[in-house]
Amino acid sequence: MVMKHYPPEFRAEAVALYRSRPGATIKSVARDLGVNHETLRNWIRLDDAQRTGPQVTTSATGAAPPSPEDENAALRRRVRELEEERDILRKAARYFAGETRW
Repeated sequence: MVMKHYPPEFRAEAVALYRSRPGATIKSVARDLGVNHETLRNWIRLDDAQRTGPQVTTSATGAAPPSPEDENAALRRRVRELEEERDILRKAARYFAGETRW
């Protein structure tokens, strides 16, 4: 299946069309526009998230959000993990590319 890329203006107009038709379903609006209903549903969710803005939430235990230092440390760990994964994939790609040469 081919992934279609729609311009941001089209996405915004599709969401606005859905919101302007109170009795319409996502499926019916998506069918009218010729897009997948899940695609339209994702655009609506994204628009909702952008409208509400970033939410500061607490964990289930009621603890405060992590401090910037803790968050930075967690992000640094994640970057290291992703770099390791990338390096492993590069090595595997080189190995398999070498295997295909005669």
